[in-house]
Amino acid sequence: MLSSIISDFKIIFERDPAARNWLEVLLCYPGLQAVVLHRLSHGLYRLGIPFIPRFLSHLGRFFTGIEIHPGAQLGKGVFIDHGMGVVIGETAILGDYCLIYQGVTLGGTGKDTGKRHPTLGENVVVGAGAKVLGNLLIGNNVRIGAGSVVLRDVPSECTVVGIPGRIVYRSGVKVNPLEHGNLPDSEATVIRGLIDRIESLEQEIMQLKEKEKVVIER
Repeated sequence: MLSSIISDFKIIFERDPAARNWLEVLLCYPGLQAVVLHRLSHGLYRLGIPFIPRFLSHLGRFFTGIEIHPGAQLGKGVFIDHGMGVVIGETAILGDYCLIYQGVTLGGTGKDTGKRHPTLGENVVVGAGAKVLGNLLIGNNVRIGAGSVVLRDVPSECTVVGIPGRIVYRSGVKVNPLEHGNLPDSEATVIRGLIDRIESLEQEIMQLKEKEKVVIER
């Protein structure tokens, strides 16, 4: 657990340009505080100790605005940036070095029992306000755009945007986790393609009219 906490601490300096010094990070970063408290409550939860893990989780929510069920499994180097309104469900699993922004929900879709929350691979970025719902598998190096709602599995090396989330494949392209705002606009691409097609058809019609005019004059 200590090695994971050290990784949680170090990753903040790599991913947050506002991080000035270690004292500021320890005392003023609710994401780090919530993750550290969760690691303690998760250890007690795994031992089968009643009440105390949930109470620690409740305290973490009260002081940080971040709700992490003690049953959730977090890999090392998980960074919750700002974090207000983040909810991580009981059976959620987060891989190493995931980056979670404020307002994110890793939740379920009903009253199902067993595994009912998403599993995130390594280096996953979940943008502000995004919702990942159900027992989904999100691959490694996936970026989920702000405000997206993901309801299906996502393969590795992909970007997801929209409601419901649409996948844009980027296999083999290494992405900077901090560039989560630099997302492709798939709808704009489709609209641009339609406009280009319409312009091409208009040109063909004009050419046909000119040919028809020449034939009539003859």
